Amino acid sequence: MDPDAIHAATLCLDTHIDIRWPEPPDPLTETAMRVDFPKMARGGLNAAIFIAYVPQGKRDAAGHAAAADRAEAMLRHIHARADGTHRRFCATADALEACFAAGAQAVMSAVENGYAMGHDLTAPQRWKALGACYLTLTHDGHNDLADSARPRAPLGDAPEEHGGLSPLGRAAIAALNQAGMLVDVSHVSKKGMLQAAEVSRTPIVATHTVCRSLCDHPRGVDDEQLDMLRAVGGLAQITAVPAFLRRVPEGQKNPAGVEDMADHVDHAVTRIGVEHVGLSSDFDGGGGVEGWQNATETAGLSAALLRRGYGARELGLLWSGNFIRLLRRAEAAAS
Repeated sequence: MDPDAIHAATLCLDTHIDIRWPEPPDPLTETAMRVDFPKMARGGLNAAIFIAYVPQGKRDAAGHAAAADRAEAMLRHIHARADGTHRRFCATADALEACFAAGAQAVMSAVENGYAMGHDLTAPQRWKALGACYLTLTHDGHNDLADSARPRAPLGDAPEEHGGLSPLGRAAIAALNQAGMLVDVSHVSKKGMLQAAEVSRTPIVATHTVCRSLCDHPRGVDDEQLDMLRAVGGLAQITAVPAFLRRVPEGQKNPAGVEDMADHVDHAVTRIGVEHVGLSSDFDGGGGVEGWQNATETAGLSAALLRRGYGARELGLLWSGNFIRLLRRAEAAAS
């Protein structure tokens, strides 16, 4: 099979795509966003996890309540993007695979930043009922669950606050496990990530990350963290954010492209095996590299990986197979 045919036969799932909020544009039409449904169709991107992102704010009752309201409004909006025929909302691994088999586009959702939880340990059950498949524990800036990989001085953050996870963060992971949601450790400090791997009853995932040994950025994971992901059956999803992939002098345009992504995939695969590596874009949240600037160019990343010697089976694991395995683990562990 030629690269285009292999790509067309692959369930391509992007595990982290931001949406504009409030007032998101209509994704059924061509928009200025890097991802909309027409772009997905042209690029062979079959499935997308759209993100209910909440920026870090003041940690008080009013701030937490506003964050929860925003996250849940976004989850409802994402669900409404599906029409049940051409675009199906998929909350389970089986639904995602059935959607691909039917030739429809899959719409999925997740929450980014546990700040939206506040101290409400019932939130994961509500979010799961709305269809969310994972929670990213932190964003930029510490929250009450965990330390962030990128503390924010304007929020008064010290370099470290909890020493990784807080007691509330550990309880939140248990609540996510119980609800059947995956634990996303993107944005979490190294200590917090390693602790989450030990605490969670299901494999953790870094839904948009890179290999820090190739580019020393705090949003990446180092080799010790990669080894931990393998040890717990977890997953590192290599993402398309130029600054995470390649360091350049300040003020210089970053030329990172799909070959840089392939370099990070190669390193992770060599270190922990292809079963623990995946792909994501972080489109409309900072992602976009030469050769994969928007959803129309998705086949370009597949072609770059096929040139590296990955076959149809490996490409399927990287794009969706590994993530689907984790979804099933989370579903099976839910109580």
